[in-house]
Amino acid sequence: MRARVGQKVAVSVVFVAAMFMSIMDATIVNVALPTIGRDFSVSPTAVDGISIAFLVSLAVFIPASGWLGDRFGGKRVMLTAIVVFTVASALCGIASTLDQLVAFRVLQGIGGGMLAPVGMTMLFRAFPPRERIRASAILTVPTTLAPALGPVVGGLLVDSLSWRWVFYVNVPIGIAAFLFGLLCLDRSAEGHPGRFDLAGFLLSGAGLGLLMYGLSEGPNLGWSTVPVLVSIASGLLLLVAMVVVELRTRAPMVDLRLMSDRLFRACNGVVVLTSVSFLGTLYVISLYFQNGRGLSALDAGLSTFPEAIGVMAGAQLASRVLYPRLGPRRHIALGLLGAGICIGLLALMTAHTSLWWARLLMFCLGFAMGQVFVPTQTAAFASVSPEATGRASTMFSAVRQLGGAVGVAVLTTTIVLAGPTHLVAGQPVANLTAYRAAFLVAAALCLTGIAFALSIRDVDAAGTIPARRRPRPDRPDTALATPTDEALRSPAR
Repeated sequence: MRARVGQKVAVSVVFVAAMFMSIMDATIVNVALPTIGRDFSVSPTAVDGISIAFLVSLAVFIPASGWLGDRFGGKRVMLTAIVVFTVASALCGIASTLDQLVAFRVLQGIGGGMLAPVGMTMLFRAFPPRERIRASAILTVPTTLAPALGPVVGGLLVDSLSWRWVFYVNVPIGIAAFLFGLLCLDRSAEGHPGRFDLAGFLLSGAGLGLLMYGLSEGPNLGWSTVPVLVSIASGLLLLVAMVVVELRTRAPMVDLRLMSDRLFRACNGVVVLTSVSFLGTLYVISLYFQNGRGLSALDAGLSTFPEAIGVMAGAQLASRVLYPRLGPRRHIALGLLGAGICIGLLALMTAHTSLWWARLLMFCLGFAMGQVFVPTQTAAFASVSPEATGRASTMFSAVRQLGGAVGVAVLTTTIVLAGPTHLVAGQPVANLTAYRAAFLVAAALCLTGIAFALSIRDVDAAGTIPARRRPRPDRPDTALATPTDEALRSPAR
């Protein structure tokens, strides 16, 4: 089988399956939390630990993934991560107490923390620079389809079977991905990344973990409560210490020197603001549908799902047509502008606005975000050396994960400050103004990312821009045009 399956296909299949399983898990579990709380006879706030344990564990182990992939080879680490995640999913399904379930979610996070950076590294090493636009289009499948599909699948499983199936559903996917990878992936060469940077791992893992905990609990417990203040302050202090230590380390766990690369730095700026605005918007629109308009969790998921269709359609246009013609600078800026406008239009919805208008806006938002995801992921690694790709993927994944947590925290806090409900004729009803305010904040953050996009120079990412056909007088049918034409010749562009 290995001889019949090329490595580009093999890596793509394993990566998409593994990341789809991991990313969907985060959203599918949220739908089941109320049912889990009733089953274990605990308060609604107590079950938050199920989601927070996963997010914190994920943040702790992401920094180590790059070193592990370089030291033991991508195939070995990727398959190990899939096994850990799959086994942990099965254990979550058979958990008999809430404490057991939280512990198994931590184990899930350990596996999930290694999947994204290692898989991304394998993908970009399998595709040469001029074909990475295809790899970026592949990346959009799990990162956009899974979050939108999670609430739909979760609602169906909880209503038709039981909450345990939101974990069991990972098992067949994990087994299939493992067996396919075992048979079809070539063994990756083991590198020499240096000694394990224990100080960097402890500081970055603990710092990110505490910060993620504080951001996740802030909207629920209150930003002025002692646990939230202590966790955020401690996390920030540890991350500052991590920066000092890592800049003095010869082979750091978190290679902050990569941020000296202008293109990589600009793309990470786009990623963090995109994650804050886009993932935050997906969270708020679900609350809007359920709390503001009275939809069930399943109907809310179905109404959000057009976003995923939009992203996949937009990714095809981006990779096949727009990126080769526009280059990353204009392409990303236009995508952010379109996404910001769509999120801003969501703020105009009232209690009587047609849900089909909301679904159309979600499709357009996804289509616009396809013009951001694909060129950003393609250009980000253009000037990163093959040896540093693992460390760059680790940082890229950590930034995106942190951005998502910040987005949910900021927009949830906006809703809380505006007041999610108000009294009408003495009865509490949903305050849609709170959701409008959250959408406006998300739109502003999205548009802020344009500043980072405009700091990109197309010439820096020239190696990732495929040549396209352009007629010439002597050979009108076969001549190849230079990528983005004159755009690459001018540093100002």
